[in-house]
Amino acid sequence: MSDELPGLDLERLRSHLDGEAPGLVSGPLSGEVIAGGKSNLTYVVTDGTGSWVVRRPPLGHVLATAHDMPREYRVMTALHETAVPVPRTHLLCEDTEVLGAPFYVMEHVRGTPFRTHDEIAPLGAEGVRRVADGLVTTLGDLHAVDPEEVGLGDFGRPAGFLERQVRRWSKQLEASRSRDIPGIDELRDRLAASLPEQSAPAIVHGDYRLDNVLVDGDGRLTAVLDWEMATLGDPLVDLGLMLVYREQPVTGGGLPATSAEGFPHSPELVEMYAAATGRDVSRLGWYVAFGCFKLAVIAEGIHYRHSRGLTVGAGFDGIGDVVAPLVERAHTMLKED
Repeated sequence: MSDELPGLDLERLRSHLDGEAPGLVSGPLSGEVIAGGKSNLTYVVTDGTGSWVVRRPPLGHVLATAHDMPREYRVMTALHETAVPVPRTHLLCEDTEVLGAPFYVMEHVRGTPFRTHDEIAPLGAEGVRRVADGLVTTLGDLHAVDPEEVGLGDFGRPAGFLERQVRRWSKQLEASRSRDIPGIDELRDRLAASLPEQSAPAIVHGDYRLDNVLVDGDGRLTAVLDWEMATLGDPLVDLGLMLVYREQPVTGGGLPATSAEGFPHSPELVEMYAAATGRDVSRLGWYVAFGCFKLAVIAEGIHYRHSRGLTVGAGFDGIGDVVAPLVERAHTMLKED
């Protein structure tokens, strides 16, 4: 734990919490950056007795529609009483005078965001399978939530969702473009020209994958995190992106957690989701291709920030290398769709 953290003034945070959430914190704060985050900055802070998580946008090159703190805070607050496990939220601050950017404070949920084979392998094949079952079941639970019933009826515009998503990520690409990326413009055009008929709308997480959930020592999913891209729309984009991550190698070397014995291959994950939700998955190839495009744009944005020294923590050196393989895989998926 440290008393000085990039992007987080602990004394100003403590003063703000004392005024807005009296009694939450009882002493001087120390904290640390949580490893692994490549977008929003995430910190664990403690007063020596309790601990909390603070989230804020990255330090530079913040795209207009990304890193939305109020959006993330709102959806987790709304989902707290549903079957979807989320941390309890404590406070949202949109006043940039406090920390230099909007931020929020939430419960510190215990659990592991599994990223590598070596991290998850000690659970054994049965434990790994339990994790995968929980991952798919929880995604189905999320997509079964009635947005109106939890106060999220105005959280997005489902009509025309897929068309807007392709357009949005195309704009994000232009905002982060700093080098030639072969095939990515053709991919954008192919996605726009082959939109599937949308699945019935639901709450969409927007970045659903194994290392965006926390898992306890028994393989039980304890919290879904990283809701910054959540909205209302076609939930099959969540399944498509989860399948992209199922096959995507870990940046920086090592085998991904999804390669461990017991973790189902993509076709079985699709069958599990279809059985749990009853949704038509016959055009899933498009959704996987779109997931590749979206992830490629996100990775390119991180590469852009890292190349300008605006990232915090380790693990960014190879992020730009994943872009070309994602574009290639997307074209392959569209041929098969």
